Amino acid sequence: MHGGYMLKFARRKSIFLSIFLVAVSLAGIGYGNVGPEYHLLSDPARGQTPTFTSYKGVSIGMSTDEVREKLGKPKEPSESMDYYAPSDNEFIQIYYEAKKVAALTVTFSGKLDSAPDVKTVFGENAEVKPDGGIFKMVRYPKAGYWISYNKITGDDPMIMIAIKKI
Repeated sequence: MHGGYMLKFARRKSIFLSIFLVAVSLAGIGYGNVGPEYHLLSDPARGQTPTFTSYKGVSIGMSTDEVREKLGKPKEPSESMDYYAPSDNEFIQIYYEAKKVAALTVTFSGKLDSAPDVKTVFGENAEVKPDGGIFKMVRYPKAGYWISYNKITGDDPMIMIAIKKI
C-alpha cells in the first residue's frame, strides 16, 4: 500500500476509535440529557423497537463464524475485534466478547452518499447542529443494545454508526 494512504488510514482509525469510546462513555452515564448537544433517549415508546437492527446482516449476539460468513475474511482479524474495509470510504469494526458480537461500528468518510441517514437508523430525524453535524443516541433496553449516530462535517466529513450491547 502507498505510504500516504496508510498514514491517512491510521489517522482515521484513531479518530474512529476515539468517537466510539466517547459514545461508549456517554452510554454509561445513564438516561436523560447529557448536555445541550447529547440526548440519551429513554422514552419507553421509542426505546422498545429499533428500526436499525443490523448492518450487512451482522447484529449483536452473532458468533464470530457467522460474521465472517456474512462479511468474508476480515482485513485485520483477532479474537476481540475484526476490521473490514469494504471500500475507501467505508470501515466496519466488529467487537467480540466470548466469541459473540458485543458491538459494531460502521464509519463512512469522505464521500458519504452510501451512508444511511439518521432517519433510516432511528425511524425519525434528529436535530442538526448549526455546522451540519448530528449526534443522536437511543437505548433499546428490550432489544439489549443502544445505537448512536454521529455525523461530523467539514473538510473530511464522517458518519459513524455504533451499536453496543447493554
